[in-house]
Amino acid sequence: MTGSARVRSSTLARRLACFAAVIAACHGASAHADRRTVCTITVNSPDERETLRRRLPEDEFRFVELVERGRPDWLAAACRKGIRCDLLVVSGHFDSGTEFYSDRLGVRESLAVAEMERATCSDSCPGVFAQLKEVYLFGCNTLNGEAVTSTTPEVERSLLRSGHAPAEAESLARAIDRRHGESSRDHMRRIFVDVPVIYGFSALAPLGPAAAALLTRYFESAPPGEIGSGRSSAMLLERFAAHSMIVASGLRDADPQAAYRRDVCRFVDDRLSPAQKLAFVHGLLRGDIAEVRMFLDRIESLLASLGEGDRQAPSVARALGAIAGDDAARGRFLGFADDADRPRIRARMIRVAGALGWLSPSQQRFELVRMVGDLIARNALGTAEIELICTLNDGRELDQEGRRLETSPLQAGRTSNAAALACLGDDQARGRVLHALTGHDDQGVQLAQVYVGHRPITDVDELRAVAGGIARMTEAGAQVRALDALAQHRLSDRQSLDQLARLYPATRSVEVQRAIAAVFIRADDRAIARPELARLLARYRLKSPDGKDVIDILIRRLQAS
Repeated sequence: MTGSARVRSSTLARRLACFAAVIAACHGASAHADRRTVCTITVNSPDERETLRRRLPEDEFRFVELVERGRPDWLAAACRKGIRCDLLVVSGHFDSGTEFYSDRLGVRESLAVAEMERATCSDSCPGVFAQLKEVYLFGCNTLNGEAVTSTTPEVERSLLRSGHAPAEAESLARAIDRRHGESSRDHMRRIFVDVPVIYGFSALAPLGPAAAALLTRYFESAPPGEIGSGRSSAMLLERFAAHSMIVASGLRDADPQAAYRRDVCRFVDDRLSPAQKLAFVHGLLRGDIAEVRMFLDRIESLLASLGEGDRQAPSVARALGAIAGDDAARGRFLGFADDADRPRIRARMIRVAGALGWLSPSQQRFELVRMVGDLIARNALGTAEIELICTLNDGRELDQEGRRLETSPLQAGRTSNAAALACLGDDQARGRVLHALTGHDDQGVQLAQVYVGHRPITDVDELRAVAGGIARMTEAGAQVRALDALAQHRLSDRQSLDQLARLYPATRSVEVQRAIAAVFIRADDRAIARPELARLLARYRLKSPDGKDVIDILIRRLQAS
């Protein structure tokens, strides 16, 4: 071969090598570009995420953690970055059904269902939500199909009042309940629209380490390519079968609940102005009041989000004015409120009526006290109702209106009714409730316990009378409840504490002794004779069937000081 031929051959070889390198680089870049992105939201256990990271091929999947520790707006930040997710893995406790949260100390990050709903309804985060093929929700009840609440009885009565036959009213009420599905599964299907595969749990989910172990067993025998395929895996479901894993798919336009999702989105879509949202609410108020009841939570949230500046904006003021002037809608709304099954719902509807301009502040107070009167007349007061009434009047705004509430001597004598009246500022009723706190009726003691939780005993004579009454009680269960109520007061009166100290050696119940110890643990140290009390506790301590308890803690504290 001549010299020139050798040069040409060498040049050709270099060009071929360069071309091959370019081809290889392009192929590598293409393969890299084809990698699917696994977005992870880890608010509790990282076990599931790390198992998937180890088991999925690195050249096919890349992992992006969306949670940024210490940053409350981490989801919005991920949306702004344009991160595009093919798979989403969410790990966190979900028992409440409203958010994913952590039980780990120092972890403050969480993921609210409402925030995900706002993002998808506003289309403000297409990268994270729009191209998902699979979602893995590692949390309890994430796909539970049971409705969080049911309003069927209230809705059915509303339909009956409007002229429907009983059978028709029952059928329509159940249909409305189904349409307004508010189960965890319904929420997730509305959030992850068009996603082919959503894995979750219909009941308790395995904890992180257990879930990781099940995932590892799945990968040991799983056929390649299942994860990320957009098709549900029978093998994965089988591995988690004992832990209630199920699969669902996101809503599609043809789904019967798609129209309801569009209505839900009208409340939270950031692209709509407050005036537009209020106009939508007005449309609901002009329609079937049963539908309005189903949207009560969302109407409340919308009204609460309106600041004074929002309300003064001309467009918002016009929208609110149009609602306030709609007498027909007002009548239907307040009529439904009167017939609400639960007092808490009736109270909320009264507040909403005020926010819509249908009730003045004084009219709201009148309606709330009228509700209390109705409950007294029906003898329908329990601890939940007393909790509600005292909460409604925590600021004492209802005291004046409550004085106008007329009750018969028989009604006023009932502990439940007395507690309701006492919550409304009736001093005589308060005396009856404090007397019931030291009585023999356990239900009466429970009612009184709720009451004093809201209206603490501050008068020293009342405290001493209650302490003495507790010392004379003979039923241990009720006595423990009364002591628990007294413990919340962090006693500083020496005489009251002395009465309880004398009860300690006299009782034959270890539960009562524990409750007495709890009072002293929370009491003012300056009112306690420490050495004497320590000796008393140790000498007369009843044998504990459960080992060391609060009594031992108190003894050690007294001896140490």
